[in-house]
Amino acid sequence: MFSYDLSGKNKYYTLYESIRGDILRGKIKSGEKLPGKRTLAADLGVSVVTVQTAYDQLLAEGYITSRERSGYYVCPLDIEYRAPGERAHSGGKDESERQIFSADFVKGSAPASLFPFSSWARLMRSVLSDCGEHLLERVPCDGDGELKEAIAAYLYRTRGISVDARYIVIGAGAEQLYGAIVQLIGRDKLYAVENPGYRKIYDTYMLNGARCDFVPVNSDGIEPESVLRNMPDVLHISPSHQFPTGAVTPASARARLISAAERAGSFIVEDDYDSEFRLVGKPLQNMYALSPERVIYLNTFSKTLAPSMRMGYMVLPPELYARYTEVFGRTSCCVPLFEQKTLARMISSGGFERHINRMKNYYRGVHDGLVSKISRLACPHEVCDTASGLHFTVKLPEAPSDEYIKARAVQAGINVRCLSDYLLAPRPGCEKTAVINFSGLTKEQVNCLDFSLF
Repeated sequence: MFSYDLSGKNKYYTLYESIRGDILRGKIKSGEKLPGKRTLAADLGVSVVTVQTAYDQLLAEGYITSRERSGYYVCPLDIEYRAPGERAHSGGKDESERQIFSADFVKGSAPASLFPFSSWARLMRSVLSDCGEHLLERVPCDGDGELKEAIAAYLYRTRGISVDARYIVIGAGAEQLYGAIVQLIGRDKLYAVENPGYRKIYDTYMLNGARCDFVPVNSDGIEPESVLRNMPDVLHISPSHQFPTGAVTPASARARLISAAERAGSFIVEDDYDSEFRLVGKPLQNMYALSPERVIYLNTFSKTLAPSMRMGYMVLPPELYARYTEVFGRTSCCVPLFEQKTLARMISSGGFERHINRMKNYYRGVHDGLVSKISRLACPHEVCDTASGLHFTVKLPEAPSDEYIKARAVQAGINVRCLSDYLLAPRPGCEKTAVINFSGLTKEQVNCLDFSLF
């Protein structure tokens, strides 16, 4: 029973893990007495100190108990043993059994080859050299001042938005900022989200205790009439490029929504998640520029840099910023100062805009290649593409169902979802439409795509 291999460097820990494993497996039963220290040491060819240290660790963790003048006994345990790395059985497929796709239109992470590793490393070295011990200091609740100033200047250069840097708040990605909005405005308020829409927005509001309603989105963006009939306290929309429909909200609808928000004292969250990737023409005018008192402008660096960097920002109306300092004033910003300083320098030096331009040129090639391939589909289809971001939709009116579309895609090695998969509440008009999210595709993958099954 106790013939363990202790040839490793850390003999006591190997012995501890071996006995613990046997206890958890039930190989050593509850109440069973363990061998004496000297007996086990002699059997295994190790020192008594090694056995004593292993027993002490088991004793401290409650696996065994010590009885005076009697020895060590196994404690009763009610636990199912799992070996290190073993997953609990959930009825789902193991990772190795999952489909490997030649093209994935669901995941949205940019190809690693697009990340500016060399310039980012160079900026990190300069930040370490220049900032030194300052990087160890507590970060203000609303983020580093240098990054806030850089973002304000960037918004003015690229979007024509005049922003007071004081009112910018840095956060650890969009979800954290969504949650902060609920804490600023109140859980008792009514929050309206787009349907179909990005589920994480709705989920985050609900997790933070907010009341949620849905506003329908069609090919022309959000339907103003559905909002104006019952203006919510907070309206969360993506007017420049809605996900998943790809719709762009017209200027007339934006103006009506802003007027309604001003009359009702409501707030509009303008989620500008991929506005940098408008592939034709200049970026559209922001709602924030029209009403900085009622619009919260929100954006992240997930699409432009990487989701793992967990950096985003929002521009708050003055009254909400004052509230933010009251609520979060004693906390620190979740984003490490090192990364904030590095990004600030990338933006201020113009490196970020050059990076965006390179990405746009790359994605134009991916986009054009996709549209060209889809245009040769044998079945009837309609491409709905505003060229305003990194996804578009394809309607397949003669397909039997959405499940049929996805199943045929899987046969072609393609992972795709339909508009109906993004519905937060039932509604008609979203059938037989595939969402083509190409932000994670490479040009090589596009060249190899085969749509002949459709």
